[in-house]
Amino acid sequence: MHWSLWILITLGTFFAMEGITWATHKYVMHGFLWYLHEDHHNPRGHVFEKNDAFFLIFAIPSWLCIMLGLQNGVYWAAAIGFGIAMYGFAYFLVHDVIIHQRFKWFTRSNNIYVRTIRWAHKMHHKHIGKEDGESFGMLYVAKTYWDKVRSDRQRQQASKA
Repeated sequence: MHWSLWILITLGTFFAMEGITWATHKYVMHGFLWYLHEDHHNPRGHVFEKNDAFFLIFAIPSWLCIMLGLQNGVYWAAAIGFGIAMYGFAYFLVHDVIIHQRFKWFTRSNNIYVRTIRWAHKMHHKHIGKEDGESFGMLYVAKTYWDKVRSDRQRQQASKA
């Protein structure tokens, strides 16, 4: 198998993870594993949350695919593992660093994508219970949130003029 196919598998997995993450967030985190996710919607002021266990839930299959794939020459499996790991890193940057600012690296961004994902996530967190949620994805943001942020930006620019 050619290395370019492994790159395609890695990138395909990365993009597929957005759908997997959406479904896991909606049906697992806001479903039967709500007891792990609840402290993310109702913070207790601790550095770590029970919700952080989901890092392991996604990291373990990634690690196993990479390790077993490389050990056994099943490189397509390793490529899947690398795609999951890449998504995990992107999720960490977007969710923990940019949105929730658990690390104060990007606190004043005026980038429209950053503002849109922060708004969509704010709308997700306005629901403190496990029902009636919205915006379960992470990197892909629905058009309604883009429209809201764009109209806010246009109003701000008009008021400056």
